[in-house]
Amino acid sequence: MGQIAGFVYHSVSPLYRVSPADLLVVVWEWLNEHGRWRPYSAAVCHHIENVLKGDARGTVVLGQVDAQLSPYVIDLQSMHQFRQDTGTMRPVQRNFYEPSSAPGKGVVWEWENDNGSWTPYDMEICVTIQNAYEKQHPWLDLTSLGFCYLIDFNSMSQTNRQSQRKRRLRRRMDLAYPLIMGSIPKSQSWPVGASSGQPCSCQQCILVNSTRAASNAILASQRRKLYGGTAGSNGATGTLSVVRQSNTFAGTSLWSPASASSGTNNNNISVGGGQAKAEQNNLNRPGTQRISMGTARGAIPPGVPALPVKNLTGSGPVHPALAGMTGILMCAAGLPVCLTRAPKPILHPPPINKSDMKPVPGINGMRRKTKKKHLRRGKNPEDVVRRYTERIKVVPDEDCTICMERLVTSSGYEGVLQHKGIKPELVGKLGKCGHMYHLLCLVAMYNNGNKDGSLQCPTCKTIYGEKTGTQPPGKMEYHVIPHCLPGYADSKTIRIVYDIPAGIQTNEHPNPGKKFSARGFPRHCYLPDNEKGRKVLKLLIMAWDRRLIFTIGTSSTTGESDTVVWNEIHHKTEFGSNLTGHGYPDPNYLDNVLTELLAQGVGEDNLKD
Repeated sequence: MGQIAGFVYHSVSPLYRVSPADLLVVVWEWLNEHGRWRPYSAAVCHHIENVLKGDARGTVVLGQVDAQLSPYVIDLQSMHQFRQDTGTMRPVQRNFYEPSSAPGKGVVWEWENDNGSWTPYDMEICVTIQNAYEKQHPWLDLTSLGFCYLIDFNSMSQTNRQSQRKRRLRRRMDLAYPLIMGSIPKSQSWPVGASSGQPCSCQQCILVNSTRAASNAILASQRRKLYGGTAGSNGATGTLSVVRQSNTFAGTSLWSPASASSGTNNNNISVGGGQAKAEQNNLNRPGTQRISMGTARGAIPPGVPALPVKNLTGSGPVHPALAGMTGILMCAAGLPVCLTRAPKPILHPPPINKSDMKPVPGINGMRRKTKKKHLRRGKNPEDVVRRYTERIKVVPDEDCTICMERLVTSSGYEGVLQHKGIKPELVGKLGKCGHMYHLLCLVAMYNNGNKDGSLQCPTCKTIYGEKTGTQPPGKMEYHVIPHCLPGYADSKTIRIVYDIPAGIQTNEHPNPGKKFSARGFPRHCYLPDNEKGRKVLKLLIMAWDRRLIFTIGTSSTTGESDTVVWNEIHHKTEFGSNLTGHGYPDPNYLDNVLTELLAQGVGEDNLKD
């Protein structure tokens, strides 16, 4: 037994002579908005399995093992992931693989996205790639898995068959996923029985328990086959309120009205307005879940008033997600509930006169512009690599995480790239972090990036030089308005307005010469006008000047390609509410955005007094 990153892992002793057929690797996965099952990291899966051993009906707080997942909890009974700040629920599943597969060996295959960071493949694809790699296949066609990509192991690249766009890929070693004993089928029966004991009365546990009960009601309703109808013989009429569960991971309002009609409903809950067939297991079905529910007036006992659920705005003492779930839960139990109309997010402040817009204290001017060649480019790749590295004479016997070849051998880019001053066998160490790579691999990485004279360590993300982005031309305005944000009653508000027009992509963009769209501009964003808010604004201005706020890529919400998207620096676009998760109050936001800016090379050290 050992301990890694705050969790305990168990090894299987050879003294027990366990048959390989009795061992399985467990991978927990969540369903994203595109209907794809995305794996949690190995560390998170170990944590979930440890909680599962102690209480199969319990709740897993993901923030205990990964700080970036702090808003999320998993209810093991209903098999749903729940985001506490927005109320968004997503199905999760427990999948199983052979111990000899990629997750059993701790192998992670990743592709490089437009921002220069690495994204892991779905586990199904990762296992397929690893199998082909171990069999020494020169290439792998992913068409059979529904993707028009060709994997080339010689160049360690992924090519889109339609656009011919190439991306780098890499094979990385990580912690192996948890190993269990026993013959467990691919699709495990879930959920398990009801929990016992006295529940905790803290706000988080109340929220989690409401999530569990609400999702159980949803699952139970999907096993029924219900029919719509007209008024029954008793003449009772009922009010039917249709609500929809959001499936947007970024956090949209949890419940929103869809339609209303009249008829006898007998306190039932139906799926798809009573038209859909019963589903035995909706956890594996992507898409929006619709729950149609209502209460027949004739079924309400005399003297029992309908109970309105009115805290959906977040203005009352009850969390808006909890208020919405309470309504569903009460309807599921046959209790009379009058659901209020779901509130709309308050995206903009009241109308403001131009004379009321004031400069932000301590910041010169009120606008910024960027041009295509706003920033000068770096020198040739060899000079850039030599500037930040030190040549190593005694080379350690370890992998170069760029080409995945041993450092003691030649670079995997030998024959692909040729530079007179850099031989394929030369190894360099980066000055700040000390990570070592083939110099030729660093040149290849630089050539594939923005060529702005900076380098970013692919292992620890340390930035050397001044990182710039590929943001299209546009303008940024910022000023103070005489209104307060929720949670900042003593401060006025800094409003930022970004405006980027549509245009033509250049050589630094994914598809040079092709048009790109710019949806939703001008975009309005908000910060509190206090000391920390002004510090964030100064860094955002610096990030804008370096063209790091936006980039051109594929929208994660609409799936549209060749469009202007946010570039991993989150903004608050909701002024007077937090129904979408992009508003206030959010006590951790300013600290979080400072961390995101620092990851882009824009930190407080860059600020000049």
